[in-house]
Amino acid sequence: MNTTMNTTMTHPRTFAIAAVFFILSFLFALSLKADVKLPALFSDHAVLQKSAHVPVWGKAEPGEKVIVTLDGHTASTTTGADGRWALELDLKDSGAGPFAMTVEGKNKLTLSDVVVGEVWVASGQSNMQFLLKNERGATEEIAKSANPLLRQFIVTPTASKEPLDDVSGRWMQASPENAGNFSAVAYFFSKKLQNELKVPVGVINSSWGGTHCEAWTRAEALDSVPFLKEWRENLVKKDAEYPAIKKAWLEQVTAWINDTNRQDRPTADTSSFCGLNVDTSSWAHVNLPGEIKAAGLPNSGAVWIRKEITLPKSTGNLGFYMNIDGIEAVYWNGKKITETKIENYNGAQIRNGAAYQIPAADIVEGKNVLSFRLYEPLSPAKFISSPKLGQTTLDGEWVAKAEYEFPDAPTDKPTPKPLTATLTPPQNFGASLYNGMINPLIPYAIRGVIWYQGESNANRALDYRTAFPLMISDWRKQWQRGDFPFYFCQLANFHDKVDQPTDQNWSLLREAQEKAFALPNTGEAILIDVGESGDIHPRNKKDPGERLARIALAKDYGQKIPHAGPMYDSLKIDGAQAIVRFKNAESGLVCRPLPETYVVESFKNKTAPLARKSPGSELEGFAICGDDKKWYWANAKIAGDTVIVTSDQVPSPVAVRYAWADNPTCNLYNGDDLPTSPFRTDDFPPATPNQKF
Repeated sequence: MNTTMNTTMTHPRTFAIAAVFFILSFLFALSLKADVKLPALFSDHAVLQKSAHVPVWGKAEPGEKVIVTLDGHTASTTTGADGRWALELDLKDSGAGPFAMTVEGKNKLTLSDVVVGEVWVASGQSNMQFLLKNERGATEEIAKSANPLLRQFIVTPTASKEPLDDVSGRWMQASPENAGNFSAVAYFFSKKLQNELKVPVGVINSSWGGTHCEAWTRAEALDSVPFLKEWRENLVKKDAEYPAIKKAWLEQVTAWINDTNRQDRPTADTSSFCGLNVDTSSWAHVNLPGEIKAAGLPNSGAVWIRKEITLPKSTGNLGFYMNIDGIEAVYWNGKKITETKIENYNGAQIRNGAAYQIPAADIVEGKNVLSFRLYEPLSPAKFISSPKLGQTTLDGEWVAKAEYEFPDAPTDKPTPKPLTATLTPPQNFGASLYNGMINPLIPYAIRGVIWYQGESNANRALDYRTAFPLMISDWRKQWQRGDFPFYFCQLANFHDKVDQPTDQNWSLLREAQEKAFALPNTGEAILIDVGESGDIHPRNKKDPGERLARIALAKDYGQKIPHAGPMYDSLKIDGAQAIVRFKNAESGLVCRPLPETYVVESFKNKTAPLARKSPGSELEGFAICGDDKKWYWANAKIAGDTVIVTSDQVPSPVAVRYAWADNPTCNLYNGDDLPTSPFRTDDFPPATPNQKF
């Protein structure tokens, strides 16, 4: 008994040692809690705006004194009761650096290689997110990209229901090792600024592909507009209802699968379907996008599809995107990279942002194979759009083979209805990207914003007239840096060319973008000549970036350079002639020769013959109508700073349109080689319906 007690009781000395250890651990924990902390934006290689008001902020122990020093400029403050602190540095007279920046409280942080210059935010969707390594001529550009005074902070895409106070990301200098992962538009924008200004230039790249303007707008701003508030609240309501709907559907489908013996029974020999070298001569042929149906394929069971892809030597990971209604596993060169099981299936929805990284180590120079295994207990899977690998759209012919087939379902056990409710991707909620990717940047000192977005709003162009200026105004309000410059890319030309003039979504969205001109300090890069009919992501990002930079250099840095193409000014009707006058035509109006072909997909070196709509006209792209509002392609010729537009079919014109299509054929420029912005002189109700959320 005593022996047992002696072996289990704590020795007094042991207790004392433990007590000391506990106290030291407690004090160490307190010291950790008291450490001064900075947001990710304040880190090694950061670029700070050359300004009298440069906010710096962070966290520390309540009541702790914090001192920040850079280049001899010092500011101090005391942490509030909530553990937060904020102060401002006056860097208007600072040199470029690089400097060490110190932040000192009870501990001391030292940031190395901090420079002072010009800071811009680059935001929007996939064409802003588009990486330099996918740009045409990327190899040559990246090889010469070394520039320690050109930097980007790349924000990790993050959606949040509530405002966050920090982001994940890091500052990187432009170099052959890093530049390929920069936003291409932001790279060419900042490179031109840096070359011209000879100062450090930093861009905070906060962008996410396939996203709506409303996701980048603060919730309180959205709620100030009744129809946007209604949409936001309905989306939240549907999101709350979805789990119960999905649970009921899954229970019903699982019971039906069990009752009809249609459980998945995957083969152990996946290599015979998805391996790098498989004889597919007997496989069926299917076309994507669309339903996976062909002779020899079952209506239900398990089906494999595959496509061979030839790639150059790998330069990094490849993003893979898909938009599928199905239950699938995805394989690359025989290796599974992702899988959706029936419990994770979310109905026929766009898997916007469903991007998976194929590691560079798994990419073979030459032939690679992308395969899908499709478990189909109910019906054939359907690809809503073609899968995409990097910037390559994998449409067209694939080969397919059944792994196994289910017999027809018993007639006394009706097939469950499809899951029609959808789960909204988190990045598509109102304010979700403002909360996760913009709010944490505020109040970092910036010169302005460049923006490339609108593709995801194109079918709601009339709403964009309200939503886009609302977002700009609210960002300015939250940043509290006045009406800082906000320059945006007009949507590039995209989609098939049309035979007859009509309203199209992208032309209406371009018009909606220009409603932002009612706000001060806005500007637009016209991109009607850089797009591709078959690729929403044109590989020419040099022109967009440099056109944005020209606007900034002219409007913000005092350079007397041309920065805007011709814009519609006024219309005069003189008998059968419609005379259109233009602004920004001081260098003259120019008819650029039209090529014989236009770009379909530059990634595939794919072009198509260009058919003129007005073969006898000097200019292409003009349309004209009379009181009947029937539009006809027109003859148009330059006369000074005007264009005279006529048509034998319209003896009494009332309105003119130019480049009014998703992908117009047009060739009016000014003498500075800048394209004319698409326009219409009428205000007729659009023929294209304005969809709602």
